[in-house]
Amino acid sequence: MKLLEILSIDILKSVRIVAGAAGLERDVSWVHIVDLPDLLPWVRPGQFLLTTGYAWPREEHAQRSLIRALAERNLSCVGLAVPQFFDHFPAAACEEANRVKLPLLEIPWDVPFAHITEAVHSAILAEQSRVIAQSEAIHRALTRAAAESGSLQVVAMTLGKLLGRAITIEDVEGRVLADYVLEQEEDEARRVTRAYGKTPPELVEPFEQRGYLSTIRKANQPVRIPALPEFNLAARVVCPIRLEEELVGLVWIIEGQQAFSELDIRAAEHAAIIAALHIAHQRELASFEAQLGYTFLDSLLEGRFEPTPQALERAYLLGFDPEIAYRVGFLVLDEALPLSREGLLRREQLAKRLRERLKFLSVAPLLSVSLNRIYFLLPEHCSGEQIWKAMREEQISLAFGRQHRGVEGVLRSYREVLSLLAYLPPNSCHYYETLLLPRVLLGDQEAQQAFLEQILGQLKQQRNGEVLLETLLAWIRTGFHFSPAVQELSIHPKTLQYRLARVTELTGLDLADPDTRFRLQLASHLLSLQDKKSL
Repeated sequence: MKLLEILSIDILKSVRIVAGAAGLERDVSWVHIVDLPDLLPWVRPGQFLLTTGYAWPREEHAQRSLIRALAERNLSCVGLAVPQFFDHFPAAACEEANRVKLPLLEIPWDVPFAHITEAVHSAILAEQSRVIAQSEAIHRALTRAAAESGSLQVVAMTLGKLLGRAITIEDVEGRVLADYVLEQEEDEARRVTRAYGKTPPELVEPFEQRGYLSTIRKANQPVRIPALPEFNLAARVVCPIRLEEELVGLVWIIEGQQAFSELDIRAAEHAAIIAALHIAHQRELASFEAQLGYTFLDSLLEGRFEPTPQALERAYLLGFDPEIAYRVGFLVLDEALPLSREGLLRREQLAKRLRERLKFLSVAPLLSVSLNRIYFLLPEHCSGEQIWKAMREEQISLAFGRQHRGVEGVLRSYREVLSLLAYLPPNSCHYYETLLLPRVLLGDQEAQQAFLEQILGQLKQQRNGEVLLETLLAWIRTGFHFSPAVQELSIHPKTLQYRLARVTELTGLDLADPDTRFRLQLASHLLSLQDKKSL
């Protein structure tokens, strides 16, 4: 109990506070009576010390020294029976007590110490019983919330409502997993974190500089962080969420207008335990899901998948639809091979984040890991930028093959994205299409063939496509001039106009665009080189 609460007990209402009033929020754990000349070995933190003053020193310097020593032992307060051996606490003792914020109380001589100890101990035991009962009720409520919903968000909301405080549950990297908003208790730092979805770097820095992050990472119990007004941070308590020795998350509670109580601390610990159990359960599910996904995707990428009815049924259950187009994506870590333990942990953390991002986008999390890469499937309705926005960080690159339909299409997209690895710039996101031209210019024959297919492939597949292709190439060879092309082809100018319009319609190419014309000239030169090699 707080000393201020203890002093409201009837038997202490005649007590006078003569010094150290700034320390009235100290906790009281027990009442102890000591009247020995050397009392320091007999006192403990949190004790309400009662004394008649019989053995107290009379010299000012000794009184000051004793008050300092008692404060250093985190005594709750000192109660002196007056008047008898002292009429009042000496001025020197009061002055020192005010400096060290140790409350000094004057108790009327006719109030028996035995009655004080009995009343205070009864109040402490009653308070402890109340806290234990409320703590058990909170634990039951949190357990029920987790069991019935299977959601950390419901756990955060339940805890916030029970305590009347703003709550966030975050992972070890500061990403908000769940929260309970209480506008009147929120500080600016919490609002920024919720809006950002993660603790911004400028808020992490003051915690790092003051050593709080190091303390939190090592802690096994709640840690109180004092207010940091210069960073718009109110006081808060953070409770580590641990699975065995691994730190997997944090429960943050803002103090707000009302100081933290023992019940708040116990509730934070309960929430951390419930969150740990939830995370452990989610990890088991994710591990099982990942094993199924890894095996299935590996069979697709290695060409081992046979589309039997049973295999297709399993594919559908895992979220793969052979009727839609997919890109194969590669998330590449800039880590030396073989991966170190830290590299492996980072790869698994990124795979977890990627799986969560895919689920957020309502995409089946079909992914696999190998070496320093994470492979995954991205359906046609989802853009790669939606993945890169969430996963982007230093020493990571992302690449995508082209969209292809069906089982064979996945294998083709996989081969395409493999061909990008030697050309993929660090800390970037690229599609097969965006790296095609640089690879062509570097002499990559596979890229050259893909480039020709991309530019001219649609014409070859059309009825009379050879005629359209011949017309387009003649127009390119003559420098995109009509008259020379008409003469070379021996056709009417309107026929040339019609055929070029048909090319635009079929390919979607803007034949007036300088970049398109450059690509067409490059395609023409590549075809010419291929023809010469075949002679």
